[in-house]
Amino acid sequence: LDSGIEEICIVAAPGDEAAYRSIFAGYKEKLLSAFHGDAWSREQSSRLADLERRLQFAVQEQPEGYGHAVWCARDFVGTEPFLLLLSDHLYISGEQRRCSRQVLDLAVQHSCSVAAVQPTREHLIHRYGTVAGKRLPGVSNVFQIEKIVEKPTPSVAEQELLVPGLRVGHYLCFFGMHVLTPTVFDILDEHVRQDNRLNGEIQLTPALQELARREQYLAVQTNGRRYDIGVRFGSLEAQVALALAGVDREEVLARLAELILQFEQDRLPAAGRVDSTTRISISPSQPA
Repeated sequence: LDSGIEEICIVAAPGDEAAYRSIFAGYKEKLLSAFHGDAWSREQSSRLADLERRLQFAVQEQPEGYGHAVWCARDFVGTEPFLLLLSDHLYISGEQRRCSRQVLDLAVQHSCSVAAVQPTREHLIHRYGTVAGKRLPGVSNVFQIEKIVEKPTPSVAEQELLVPGLRVGHYLCFFGMHVLTPTVFDILDEHVRQDNRLNGEIQLTPALQELARREQYLAVQTNGRRYDIGVRFGSLEAQVALALAGVDREEVLARLAELILQFEQDRLPAAGRVDSTTRISISPSQPA
């Protein structure tokens, strides 16, 4: 919402809308109860209520792939560009502008589709769509997309997806955030009618590859980080990152340090333990 989004559509399975709305209602009540209705909890509860009012739902009758899920939202989107987010990703910006605002600004500037990307180490690219392209003249973090491969192997990436200027062993992977023109629905319509499937599903990546062929499609190296909640330890990592990005960073760091010390102490023989009154202080300038 801070990026200017006014309407939100969630693509969900049949009957899931009530469950989603109950989550919002439950969080509002828990916030007010846990924090005794203080100013912060009232503000957050109000923001959740505002978010819920903007929600609409599109039903995907059967789980037929990511591209099919996007296609199910075509009536909601209509003929306007739209912002597409993955529901199992958390995004934390490295600057004042939200990650989504960074992508939206570039899409407005160039009047085209834009994908957020992040340099990703070779051993992780099997999780993500990966792109190759050329830098736009005079811009260090914007690329013209030329090729997209869904979850490539390192050998495929080395042969087809090298981007000049990136560190060795790093590739540009999708950040889970796109601004897309309605052209993508024309392409997905064709794929649905022709039953064009990849690994048994109507995928989004082939549609994005065709989008890049038909019109300008840029990638921007976003100033921020993504946290994939759907992988092992992903939820834990996302929660810690969110806490460290908040106003209570110093207290969170101190508590994490004490927790680590406690667990390490439990592994030591009694003679080697540090006195329980020991405290650890971490300066905000030290890397976490």
